[in-house]
Amino acid sequence: MSVPSSPSVAAAPAVEPIPLRAMVPWLVLGSVLAFGMLFLVSAEPGAYVHEWMHDGRHLLGFPCH
Repeated sequence: MSVPSSPSVAAAPAVEPIPLRAMVPWLVLGSVLAFGMLFLVSAEPGAYVHEWMHDGRHLLGFPCH
C-alpha cells in the first residue's frame, strides 16, 4: 500500500509595512472629515442642522436645550 503524498504548501508572501508617505494623504483626509463632523455637531448654524445632529450633540456632551 502506498501512502498518498501531501500537497505542497506554498509559503505565504512576506508582509511589508505600509510606508508613512503612503498613509499621510489618508490621515489628512480622515482628520479633515473628523474635524468637519465635529464642527457640524458643535455649531449652531440653524434649526435644520441642529435637528439633524441633535443626538450627536448629546452623545458628545454639547448642551443644546
